[in-house]
Amino acid sequence: MQNEIFENILLGLSVAVSPSGLFYCLVGVVLGTITGIIPGIGALAAVSLLFPITFHLAPTEALIMLAGIYYGTTYGGSTASILLNLPGTPSSAVACLDGYPMAQQGRGGVALFMTTIASFVGGSIGILVLIFLAPMIISIAFMFAPADYFSLILLGLIMTATISGGSVIKALIMSVFGILLGVVGLDVYYGSPRYTFGILHLYEGISLVALAIGLFGIAEVIASIGKMVPVKMNREKLRMRNMLPSREEGRGSVVPMLRGAGIGTILGALPGTGGTIASYISYAVERKFARNPDQFGKGAMEGLVGPESSNNAADQTAFIPTLTLGIPGTATMAIMLGVLMIHGINPGPRLVVEQPALFWGLIMSFWIGNLLLLIINIPMIGIWVRILAVPYKILYPSILAFVCVGIYSINNSVFDILVVAAFGVIGYGIKLLGLPLPPLLLGFVLGPMLEEHFRRAMLLSQGSFEVFIMRPISGTAVLIMASALIYAMMRFILLTRRQKRIL
Repeated sequence: MQNEIFENILLGLSVAVSPSGLFYCLVGVVLGTITGIIPGIGALAAVSLLFPITFHLAPTEALIMLAGIYYGTTYGGSTASILLNLPGTPSSAVACLDGYPMAQQGRGGVALFMTTIASFVGGSIGILVLIFLAPMIISIAFMFAPADYFSLILLGLIMTATISGGSVIKALIMSVFGILLGVVGLDVYYGSPRYTFGILHLYEGISLVALAIGLFGIAEVIASIGKMVPVKMNREKLRMRNMLPSREEGRGSVVPMLRGAGIGTILGALPGTGGTIASYISYAVERKFARNPDQFGKGAMEGLVGPESSNNAADQTAFIPTLTLGIPGTATMAIMLGVLMIHGINPGPRLVVEQPALFWGLIMSFWIGNLLLLIINIPMIGIWVRILAVPYKILYPSILAFVCVGIYSINNSVFDILVVAAFGVIGYGIKLLGLPLPPLLLGFVLGPMLEEHFRRAMLLSQGSFEVFIMRPISGTAVLIMASALIYAMMRFILLTRRQKRIL
């Protein structure tokens, strides 16, 4: 078995380090980094726009380039989140929570450096799992039924109450609001419009990128008008030694990186999840384990490196169900399947046997790509940090212009720009009310999946709710949910009694 794995690694390296493999990998990661930094142009938009180029490439080269764009956007997406509070990609929205406060404290260089390291660690662990543990993860994924997915997603939504660090009730309200936004569009089973109010543009639902940029980015621009003081850049602080974290921060980041990589590895291999869900669950877990949870949202290093490691690990293991089962875990993975089919290659369990050079060459190119991203991104940190020195009267109009161009380029729709503006105003209002934004975004992402798996579970069980308790995986998730809710209620009662005593 070990000899076989070693032979596969050598075969993959021979493909990945070939001149054409290196060239297209470099092209992919550079394009991915650039498109990730620009708000609104994420992996799906970039891969969709460059998809026609692959018609003239060999299938291995085409997949290597598109894969580089895919995980390159995750690297680049964190830059805009940290420096400008504008998530370049949906999965990088979590980086806004603690990365942006660090930038406002004059530690943007440290945040970007640690993000790059965490991304490399998470991606590397995801690749190792892809090589050694793919068969086991596939067998685990086969065990998940619709009822299990529903219970686990609901558990994730309950955990959002811990993300906010404030009122559990407020967090749950925002989660429900996010779910309601997520179900806008055509019904999956019947095709009937829901909450569209006769607007044809809403038949396909609300754009996740538009919602994320509006809530986090535009709302921040509105809130900062007339209040921001330009950051005075000290060239000494842009040297490499000033971008390194303290020894305590470095040591404290090791376990969150590994923990986040583990979460992303598992969730990335499950079809329909992906880096966005992995990063939010990782954030919730890190806050649970943190010594000072009150620092989260104010520049906590664990709240930055854990999710960044998680979403990059998820990006790598997302290829497991795509290549070995023919099940695309995300919309971008569906494009990857399209590339294979156009070239006459059928994805599935036989792919590894029939196309070993393609399969292992693609996997080993991930490692080459992650090394290239590490080499490219660290020297560029000083350049990105200098963005903060740009006067806000120039920077903010430029941000709005980039957002409009980026959002419009996805669907060529002016309506999407109006959606961004609307959610910018809504996000600003939510800020004024002191309500948490992350639960809303997570509810929006998980809501449609929650509904789909619930309805599927009901169909399979002929309307019996016992299926959610009788299945081991689902039953365990329900038990954890009940314990979490009881704990939250007890904490609320104790806090209420303490306040009464004080008064």
